[in-house]
Amino acid sequence: MAESTEHTRSYYAATAREQTAYPALVGEHDCDVAIVGGGFTGVAAALRLSELGYSVGLVESARIGWGASGRNGGQLIDNFIDVKHIHRKLGSRAAELAAVMNVECRNILVDNIERYGIECDLRFGFLDLATKPKDVVYLRNQLQAKQQDGYPHRLEYVEGAELAKHIGSRKYVGALVNHGNGHLHPLDLCVGEARAAAGLGARLFEQSRATRIVHGAKPAVETEHGVLRADKVILAGNAYLGSTEPRLAGLVVPAGTYMIATEPLSADLADELLPQNAACCDQRIGLDYFRLSPDRRMLFGALCNYSGRRPKDITATIRQRMENVFPQLRGVAVDYEWGGDIAISVIRVPQLGRVSENVLYAQGYSGHGVAPTHLAGHILAETIEGNEERFNVFSRMKHWRLPGGKWFANPALAIGMGYYRLKDLF
Repeated sequence: MAESTEHTRSYYAATAREQTAYPALVGEHDCDVAIVGGGFTGVAAALRLSELGYSVGLVESARIGWGASGRNGGQLIDNFIDVKHIHRKLGSRAAELAAVMNVECRNILVDNIERYGIECDLRFGFLDLATKPKDVVYLRNQLQAKQQDGYPHRLEYVEGAELAKHIGSRKYVGALVNHGNGHLHPLDLCVGEARAAAGLGARLFEQSRATRIVHGAKPAVETEHGVLRADKVILAGNAYLGSTEPRLAGLVVPAGTYMIATEPLSADLADELLPQNAACCDQRIGLDYFRLSPDRRMLFGALCNYSGRRPKDITATIRQRMENVFPQLRGVAVDYEWGGDIAISVIRVPQLGRVSENVLYAQGYSGHGVAPTHLAGHILAETIEGNEERFNVFSRMKHWRLPGGKWFANPALAIGMGYYRLKDLF
């Protein structure tokens, strides 16, 4: 059965401050840059290009923020690139650029919120949680490395009585507290940035699925009822691009992730669970991630599912993990459950590249896309401006292409991830 092109029944959709109603693409239109995908990457690119004076047309198959950008954990996290890996593969200059981009991705997002007055419940405070001694070693090393590299946000490692001031769970033995990262309402952010882009002249089209990319000197995006011609095209459909551009098939693999939102908690219980109102995640491959909403619901996500199969009962599955972290929540009602696909890049580095000289793409954030997507939008814009240095940090990376479509790729990836999940147990 085809998935609805209206928003999934998530907590975010239920509490969104604004409902979008952009028109469908009908007829023939021209612009400088055509963008496929109305999630964070496409909207961030549209906003930045509009700021630079380009005429932009964006087509979205459903609603702005309909996919992962409007369904995710809402965790604002920087430092998404393994700088040492970039150094090994591409050298010192690329590593220097990566280190700067690790911090910049967060700042772009925060600047957009401030510049355009976007209300999206932004709160600072983030806990990287340790469940075992090897996690403690990793987090302490991260703290030392960031301090040596001049990381701009306040960090501290806490354990014991200090840890209890941040989280009311006995599951964890320590945490790296980051006062510059945090959490927000992702759908409100995406919709707000789209509104800002439209205010600068970008033309946004919803309910307009791209059916084909026509390559050539003047490429075009075809939809069922219209055509968008441009000098440049950006493909930003990520896990939902489908077969629109066959040459990207197999570069990313869709994986499902799922969340629940409880009923509103009492102020005392909310303060017991997360006294500093921080967002949290642990260090496992199959990680838990969670935070409180402004109305004191526990938003709890988990179960990155690489098999392509949706859980029979999202609430029952996630509740078990939530109550393992917080026994205090046993019996608390769950008001919302939802899920969706993220795009996994096998080497866990986002993919930016070219399909042809004037057709660019960005995808594969592997579940850490809230901030990196905004950086990708800026990098795509500066590439169109003629500055390709940062684009090339990503385009030069070699990515594995999994053959056979989802019928082979998803089971193959599930087997590989199963190995790492077994390692999580030890």
